[in-house]
Amino acid sequence: MTIASPAPTASNPASWLNNQPYLLLSLSSLFWAGNIVIARHVGAHVPPLTVTTIRWFGVFLLLLPFSWPHLKRDWPALRKSLPLMLFLSLVGFAFNNAISYWALQYTEALNALLIQSAGPLFVALWSLVLFGVRLTGGQLAGIAISLMGVLIIILRGDLAALASISFNRGDIMFASSLVAFGLYSAFIPRRPKVHQLSFLSFTTCCGAFMLLPTAIWEAWSGRVLQFDTVTLMTLGWILIFPSTLAYLFFNRGVALIGPNRAAPFFHLVPVFGSAMAILLLGERLQPFHLIGYALVLAGVVIASRRGAVVK
Repeated sequence: MTIASPAPTASNPASWLNNQPYLLLSLSSLFWAGNIVIARHVGAHVPPLTVTTIRWFGVFLLLLPFSWPHLKRDWPALRKSLPLMLFLSLVGFAFNNAISYWALQYTEALNALLIQSAGPLFVALWSLVLFGVRLTGGQLAGIAISLMGVLIIILRGDLAALASISFNRGDIMFASSLVAFGLYSAFIPRRPKVHQLSFLSFTTCCGAFMLLPTAIWEAWSGRVLQFDTVTLMTLGWILIFPSTLAYLFFNRGVALIGPNRAAPFFHLVPVFGSAMAILLLGERLQPFHLIGYALVLAGVVIASRRGAVVK
């Protein structure tokens, strides 16, 4: 059950934002859409395992001054749930991000966005298999409607083009990252009741240490990170938006409305991605864009409506 939000005050916008799950989840999707676009653009320039390791060490160091008091207070609860915390660090931070960055060096953006659209299904599957939580009729209908909108946008209104798409090892790798993140999403409501800064600091630190051997192997294999302008700008974006803010917002949104109601917001990722192409790359707005956007938004609204959880 979601606790009623306190009345927002103009003097405390952070408190107001912290109780707006739909806005938080929408912003997470926006930041992750930008991350896919940028990661695909610089994929040949930056070594994926090294970048992911630096990403999580950087987020941990960025948060540490703010999270340290919470970490000290929450340490008994974190230690009591250590196996679960390590598991969440592995599937939500180490494996999920490293394999998705790696996959984007081999797959096309179209394929990645198609696979990304299956994210809500993985969340629903893990919630059902592990905890017996079934989708409501409204959630299932909303996911189906928004998925149709995603396909219309990605396939540019020609659903027959789906038959001509071929998949490679990068697609399988990217799909495995979504399987892992679906698992992470299903477990989020069962994490220890600690401050979200404590949770994110602990999991990013653990995820970074899990990835460190892979970064060392990557450097030993000859793929060394070059600290040039492209790399520094990429790292700056990654650390702030798709890492720190997106995960804080996503975790809070799931805590407020649950994983199944939050999952359809994954479908906003390709919507925002296509909008970025229109605004930043000069792509022309087409009727299929508008139809797809309308279907995705309608599906998200239907699926995220409050309803009884079926067990």
